[in-house]
Amino acid sequence: MASDKLFYFLFHSNPDLILRWLEDLPADAGGYSFSAPVLKEREYRLDGLFSPPPQRPDLPAVVLEAQMAPDPGFLLRLYAETGRFLQQQAWNGDWRVVVICPHRGLHFGALTPVQEFLERRVLWIELQPRDGQAPITPLARVLSLLLEPESQVRRISDALHQQAFTDPVAAEVLPLISAILITRSRDKGIPEICTMGGINLEDLSQSRAYQEIFGLGEARGEARGEAREAAKVALRQLNRRCGPVSEATTARIQALPLEQLEALAEALLDFSGPEELTTWLAANA
Repeated sequence: MASDKLFYFLFHSNPDLILRWLEDLPADAGGYSFSAPVLKEREYRLDGLFSPPPQRPDLPAVVLEAQMAPDPGFLLRLYAETGRFLQQQAWNGDWRVVVICPHRGLHFGALTPVQEFLERRVLWIELQPRDGQAPITPLARVLSLLLEPESQVRRISDALHQQAFTDPVAAEVLPLISAILITRSRDKGIPEICTMGGINLEDLSQSRAYQEIFGLGEARGEARGEAREAAKVALRQLNRRCGPVSEATTARIQALPLEQLEALAEALLDFSGPEELTTWLAANA
């Protein structure tokens, strides 16, 4: 889905944006990395995973799911896939789930089987609350542009630009407006998108959103980004399973192409020590 790629783009460049919603974490929380790991068995890819830095075991991992349409199987699937992530990633620290949706009134399935999970672990971010109130945080207001009618886009964009003069959080999320408008308006020309969002033409055409989402250099940049993220995830899991990885081995893993990194991520689930990593690299790298 286009929205899956959009959320990857939005959070990959600034993973710590997720902290705008996790207000109970320590004031010095930060340093998260963002990936979209594929879970084995059904080849299910999470919309996003925010991993805390290795030196901060007190911080939770955060699973991100975006659900923009009714789906009676969503809640049970969310519960099952979260459990699969915990099992396959051998995660033994704290964890949370953030669900981005239009509003909780959509039919996502029966609540009773997953009530405790929802109450204790899941944070809902509603982009169009049923009470008619605008989303509270600047990040949620920006994301609401995915759903708002075109007639409301300029008003919301102007309000965010005005808020950015006094609110550093609003200023931080302003670049996301371009990414969202490009994603939702692929049938429009660039001048039309600029008019719709009150964005300067030159600023938009030079933005990273334009370069990556609209397709200029997309394949090359996306492949590099995915390979870097795959290497980070693999190294993090190897440190947990095999102990500290040497600088030489780290460099060797970082140089692997994406296909081999994905194969390593799957193989390391069965590793029990550094010898198995050495054997795998000798056979595959």
